[in-house]
Amino acid sequence: MATTQEAQKDRSKTITIIVNAEEKIVDKKEELTFDEVVDLAFNPRPVGDQIVYRITYYRGHGNKPEGHLLEGESVKAKDGMVFNVKYTDKS
Repeated sequence: MATTQEAQKDRSKTITIIVNAEEKIVDKKEELTFDEVVDLAFNPRPVGDQIVYRITYYRGHGNKPEGHLLEGESVKAKDGMVFNVKYTDKS
């Protein structure tokens, strides 16, 4: 069983974000990529030539607290950050 100090150390390595209204615990790191956020939102991930994803976020860092995350981009993750991920079939 982990001691209180070990549990605090483990928590300091992770953050909690909200993806499509569900709490997700992720490793604390500098940035989350577009693909990582989509994978957190959908399991299994809808795939196909016609599938297009749209990600919006808010409660981010002070320099860009809200916005759109586009394919190929990443955003600095913050504890409590909220992501809304939707997909459409462009056909």
